[in-house]
Amino acid sequence: WLVIAVGLVRAYLAKGSYHSLYYSIEKPLKFFQTGALLEVGIVLLSGIVPSSVVLTAFQVMSRVFLTWAVTHSVKEVQTEDSVLLFVVAWTITEIIRYSFYTFSLLNHLPYLIKWARYTLFIVLYPMGVSGELLTIYAALPFVRQSGLYSISLPNKYNFSFDYYTFLILVMISYIPIFPQLYFHMLHQRRKVLSHTEEHRKSE
Repeated sequence: WLVIAVGLVRAYLAKGSYHSLYYSIEKPLKFFQTGALLEVGIVLLSGIVPSSVVLTAFQVMSRVFLTWAVTHSVKEVQTEDSVLLFVVAWTITEIIRYSFYTFSLLNHLPYLIKWARYTLFIVLYPMGVSGELLTIYAALPFVRQSGLYSISLPNKYNFSFDYYTFLILVMISYIPIFPQLYFHMLHQRRKVLSHTEEHRKSE
């Protein structure tokens, strides 16, 4: 994720504009975000990363879906500013999160990283979700026009699938799911940071 961050900064400095920066980090984004699927297995099998399997699987799968099934598949949305919105949010979030895990495993977690892990999400989560939803929304007309990934009747399997409708359902699913994740993190923030403050006072 540091590679992606550096790539974004270098591309911005070279172009002097934040528009269409996606192309400068497209390959590493696909590689590292797809590689995050391994984290689901790590959480499930090893317990090295102290996260919920369900939450981790949902977050990783939704990002992989957005990376490949939306941004990669619908070329027209790759120039949308909303793509940069979620890429920046993901990048900052993951740099902080993996730093948090690394220092925790080393039993030497700086307070600044802990604070960033449980505070910056307040802005980064809505920023990322906004970028994701706006990108899916921008893809809808192109998906409807091209019939991307859709299967119509009649066919030998007697099965139909409308990818356009599916994307709308995905967008609607954010309504119940995002608040749960967000308030879960707010609860974790109160618990972790208040415990840290109490520990500091006791010292």
